Amino acid sequence: MNSHTASTRQIVRATALVMALFLLSRIAGLAREAIIGARFGTSAEMDAYLAAFRVPDLLFQLIAGGALGSAFIPVFAGCLARKDLAGAWRLFSAVVNLVTILMTTAALLAAISAPFLVRTILAPGFTAAQQALTVSLMRWMLVSTVIFGVSGIIMGVLNSFQHFLLPALAPVLYNLSIIAGAWLLAPEFGIYGLVVGVVAGAGIHLDVQLFGLWWYAARYSPVLGLRDPHVREVGRLMAPRVLGLAAVQLSFWINTLLASTLPAGSISALNYAWMIMLLPQGIVAQAIATATFPTLASLEARGEKAELRRMLTVALRGVLFLTIPAAAGLFVWRTPLLRLLLERGAFSAQSTEMTAIALAYYAFGLIGHSAVEIVARAFYALHDTRTPVAVIVGGMALNILLSLALREPMGYAGLALANTIAVLLETAVLVWLLARRLDGLEWPQLWSTIGRSTLAAAIMALPLGWAAERWGDGPALLVGGGGLAAGGLLYLMAAVLLRMPELRTLRRVTAS
Repeated sequence: MNSHTASTRQIVRATALVMALFLLSRIAGLAREAIIGARFGTSAEMDAYLAAFRVPDLLFQLIAGGALGSAFIPVFAGCLARKDLAGAWRLFSAVVNLVTILMTTAALLAAISAPFLVRTILAPGFTAAQQALTVSLMRWMLVSTVIFGVSGIIMGVLNSFQHFLLPALAPVLYNLSIIAGAWLLAPEFGIYGLVVGVVAGAGIHLDVQLFGLWWYAARYSPVLGLRDPHVREVGRLMAPRVLGLAAVQLSFWINTLLASTLPAGSISALNYAWMIMLLPQGIVAQAIATATFPTLASLEARGEKAELRRMLTVALRGVLFLTIPAAAGLFVWRTPLLRLLLERGAFSAQSTEMTAIALAYYAFGLIGHSAVEIVARAFYALHDTRTPVAVIVGGMALNILLSLALREPMGYAGLALANTIAVLLETAVLVWLLARRLDGLEWPQLWSTIGRSTLAAAIMALPLGWAAERWGDGPALLVGGGGLAAGGLLYLMAAVLLRMPELRTLRRVTAS
């Protein structure tokens, strides 16, 4: 067996496992959103909860998220490729210690300044009561941010060892904790029941992954390693990535600010639509990217550029083959899908209508968000965080400008459309730059996948769109579930007729 075949089979097996686990995670996340929606719908209280999440999420993404996503895994994987276990564990210890110090300090400062942040730049359009609730919720959720900082680094360690079970199981348990909070505590404690679920879930997210560290005989030491070359390399790679993540979070922040001045429920509608749009991205793109990233980093460490280019093209083709029809399906089947997944309890028909409007404009952004998962990680594997960050910052700047321009004529739908336009342009630029960096990609195969997937998706979407108009108001379970099954079957039939080679890879993944 040659090395190319071995690498491909290893990634296929890893992708099958991660995809199954991510599917379980997304099902748990969907159940979480359905239960939260049934409890709180698109209410002002729910808007406050979502706004309160912005600061904790910002801190995690800027500090721990930046270290994990772009800097830590390539350097740690490089140590493993060189059989330098002592250096790898020293790097792990130093990064965990530094992240804990930074996250704790940042969380304390955010808790102290919470009233100012909410009143002036996060949700100035809220009522005084909503602002006070947002401040209180934010302070509690900042506890989870510190925990997630450490948990995120451990996730990177396990992924570097090609261990995906516990890192993928952790989000499932986190979502189950929030579900318990919404189901068991919210009836008595209101929105604070969700907060208890968030903090407890963060602790479980960390605890379950500690078993993985024990399995790989992790060695922790109380060091900061500020002079360690590996730690400095993480810092060098992390610095531009933090800037990019700050731009992404700034766009989310501005969306929250702009939506806070719109009718109540606008933030919630955007959030539900965003979560539904990201379901396929989380199952497909994140699974493929998670399984591929350590291998790309190892190939770069060994100088195997041709194999890296081949693996990247295979990953992109797999993502496009699955997300192009998913985007089309989300667009034409959005109302029956929302009725099936969310419309119950406080999530009324009006909530469905509001969310469907946002989802229509988010839907085709799924393709860009999914492709970026692969392309950005390829840059990170090359130890280049500056290029994707520069493009991402430009994309977020465009997103903000478009949001400001489209909010007045289109309301919250304009905010969703701005995001879609920006991410598609961002993806195109990143792919072009990466192709130049790698002396090209396997363009004939890539364009063939795009063209045939688009044609097959159109063959699927046309009858689904007609069915949505004719039977969309029928029984939610029958119509929504039947449409999903019919759409998948139509696409697969079209793919067979078009003789798409990605079907062979799909069969290997499902057989694994």
